[in-house]
Amino acid sequence: MKLLISYLKNYKLLIFFSLCLAAINQVFSLLDPYIFGKIIDKFANHPKDFTQNEFLMGMGFLLLLSIGSAMISRIAKAFQDYTVSLVTQKMGAQLYTDGLMHSLKLPFQQFEDQRSGETLNILQKVRSDSEKFISNFINVLFAAFVGIIFVMIYAIQLDTILVFVYLFAAFLMAFVTNILSKKIKIVQKEIMKETNVLAGATTESLRNIELIKSLGLTNQEINRLNLTTLKILKLELKKVRNIRSISFMQGTFVNLLRQSILFFILFLIFKEKLSIGQLMTLQFYSFFIFNPLQEMGNIIMSYREAESSLQNFQKIINTPLEKVAHNAKTIEIINNLSFSNVSFKHKTAKSNALDQISFEVKKGESIAFVGPSGSGKTTMVKLLASLYLPLEGEIKVNGVEFNSINIEDIRDKIGLVTQDTQLFSGTIKDNLLFVKPNSTDEEIIEAMRKAACNNLLSRTDKGIYSVIGEGGMKLSGGEKQRLSIARAILRDSQLIIFDEATSALDSITEAEITNTIKEVTIQKDRITVMIAHRLSTIMHADRIYVLEKGQIIETGTHQNLVAEKGLYYAMWRQQIGEKKE
Repeated sequence: MKLLISYLKNYKLLIFFSLCLAAINQVFSLLDPYIFGKIIDKFANHPKDFTQNEFLMGMGFLLLLSIGSAMISRIAKAFQDYTVSLVTQKMGAQLYTDGLMHSLKLPFQQFEDQRSGETLNILQKVRSDSEKFISNFINVLFAAFVGIIFVMIYAIQLDTILVFVYLFAAFLMAFVTNILSKKIKIVQKEIMKETNVLAGATTESLRNIELIKSLGLTNQEINRLNLTTLKILKLELKKVRNIRSISFMQGTFVNLLRQSILFFILFLIFKEKLSIGQLMTLQFYSFFIFNPLQEMGNIIMSYREAESSLQNFQKIINTPLEKVAHNAKTIEIINNLSFSNVSFKHKTAKSNALDQISFEVKKGESIAFVGPSGSGKTTMVKLLASLYLPLEGEIKVNGVEFNSINIEDIRDKIGLVTQDTQLFSGTIKDNLLFVKPNSTDEEIIEAMRKAACNNLLSRTDKGIYSVIGEGGMKLSGGEKQRLSIARAILRDSQLIIFDEATSALDSITEAEITNTIKEVTIQKDRITVMIAHRLSTIMHADRIYVLEKGQIIETGTHQNLVAEKGLYYAMWRQQIGEKKE
């Protein structure tokens, strides 16, 4: 709960104001039974002690006081509800924003080991649970506390023993409820765990809906998700049983306490230490105190839920962020990129994915990396895009080490065209504006023209305002790739990385995309890095690096590598043979 308190400190004035309003609301609500008791003792029990005029004036004055106190109470309650909502909404939004901001700044490898839906569920849950607990604390628990203080002040004027009776009853009830609620905490942790799993699995299912429906796996996927849902249902029912048990125990205990206090009050009346009006007042006060305390089960449940959510949130916040260089140097133009004896190993791997890689590329040059599956090409892309940091060796830009550069500054100058193009729901324009929000329609159309997107524009009714669906569902593979290339061009990227951009395309589309890549490369105004499995797409590269088991085993132009008759030549012969067949 220290984390929650640290957030609440930002709104201490609003919280103080909310507590003051809650106190005013409760105090003026409690004045009504006090005035009622005075009416009973002074006027109802002794009507003949007054003239008609005195009776009406006295009664009228007390009733006006009662109306006034009720009015003040309602006004304070209205402002209290508003300020409490203000606190909870602001705090909830800050929790969510901080969690999201921290998550987006985590190292890329962190996202490889978890589902995005789980993180989203944790952030949404911590927000709603924290808001609920704060609201319950101010509106119910604090109000009950103020009520107890008020009753203690009133009771001490009547008989000192009454103070101890009410205090003992209140603390005894809170103690019993706390013991009974500990079981809820354990169940709530399990519910949170399973809910996170369900959120992650559901997100994956919706993201891969095309695969699921095309393979007829809808029912299988529903059954898989239902198993987790049933687990959560059983846990929720178990929690409900515990809560109902607490409520039953509370109800029974409250009734016992109330009757015990009534018995004691009647005894004081017998001893002529209390009046009938005071009896009525104290009875009303019993309702004011014990009714909110009956909600203690719900308050403690909301506390347990918030506690569990905050623990999950704390894990996200405690995850180390990407390392940021102190006094980081700014790179305006990427003129040179070099790897010097770079090695990298994945967390769960036994051997290096890349081992002692060295190369250099200058502005205007194009290089390519080829090799069989598992040779380290994908890892190379992650290193080039600064998503991974090398385990050993140095990566330098313009002769400056990555560790001394503002990584975001480098990423801002990179264009990435991947095998699985990442597109967003919305229009063509929305997807291009994502990388450069201030682009004009003319700039967008020009970038699409350079990326050979003319056919895409011609076949759509609304041009760049055409909706492409989530992930570009309405586009073909080639159109997706061209749109991705247009995005890189529009960004005016100084380093463009083509990561097997044609591997999932048919031969005709592959040839068209290859020509588009050639046109981008020929401009010689940027560094172009191509990762390819199909060698026909990188034949025009200035240098080709052949990877095998994470090491560079051959380097040269296409003609030179074919002449060497090594691994590259074998791959080339195989692919030429495939085409002839």
